[in-house]
Amino acid sequence: MTPPTSLKQISRPVSDELDQLDVYMRGQMTTQTALLDTVVRYILRQRGKRARPTLVFLSAGLCGGITDRAYIGATMVELLHTATLVHDDIVDQSEERRGVASINAVWKNKVAVLVGDYLLSKGLLIAVHNNEFDFLKVTSEAVRRMSEGELLQIQKSRQKSIDEETYFRIISDKTASLISTCCEVGAISASASDEQRSALREYGELIGLAFQIRDDVLDYTSRSSILGKPVGNDIREQKITLPLIYACQAAPPADAKAMIKRVKGRKPGTKDVLDVMRFVERYRGVEESTQKARELHEKAVRLLAPFPESTYKSSLVDFANFVVTRTT
Repeated sequence: MTPPTSLKQISRPVSDELDQLDVYMRGQMTTQTALLDTVVRYILRQRGKRARPTLVFLSAGLCGGITDRAYIGATMVELLHTATLVHDDIVDQSEERRGVASINAVWKNKVAVLVGDYLLSKGLLIAVHNNEFDFLKVTSEAVRRMSEGELLQIQKSRQKSIDEETYFRIISDKTASLISTCCEVGAISASASDEQRSALREYGELIGLAFQIRDDVLDYTSRSSILGKPVGNDIREQKITLPLIYACQAAPPADAKAMIKRVKGRKPGTKDVLDVMRFVERYRGVEESTQKARELHEKAVRLLAPFPESTYKSSLVDFANFVVTRTT
């Protein structure tokens, strides 16, 4: 597997469409409310990596062509994703997003909540106004799953342990659901067959799972300067992720119980973090998690096999490779 160097390289076949999407979104987001217009323009300037609209356009291209419908679908998922980020920053009391002040930090929580609601409703209304009810169905389902996943994580955070099945249910709903939706929306926009639509939906689900596992692995392995947050941050936040789950499965029960207590018993200090990281290393939690991510990656790539060869297909394969090899 030769990993691509960046998402920019992966998105090259749809770079023109991504540029046009910026113009399209600005046109959709004009408002007569001065405060809302100011906040929306602030958001639109923070473009991010645009991974989700890239998946919409690549999936559309794979299934026959990028039409005006793809721009509607890409706008929907980007607004939905942005709305969740705004709300997440409120819940997490985050002061920054992508290196700049978050909406709640600049305009306070009340404005941030309302702006997040506006972005969500605007995304859904774009589908209604364009009679794209299939888009509406799959994106609404993603919103439901993301909300349930977040609430399940909050519920389980109060407990002393989390099993592998629950972990996968949480990351499937919280992370994979929207990536799966992006791929399915792209297929729908190109009037794909039911088989193509199903394959891309499943591809997105598997890649979303692998993406989150890789994220959780990086929390145990990356240098702070690369990841942009302290190594072991999940442990400090008392989160039990797959590397620790797999290490606990391999360790003697008494040792596993002791490590879970170090994470969940009280706010972990630096010594607790280091001890848990050594425990995960000793019982190969990172290696087993990495292997699981690669298995999901391989299944995802196999789903693309029936599609004809194209630059779009190559980029979707590259995206899958990128997900399991990225360092940030």
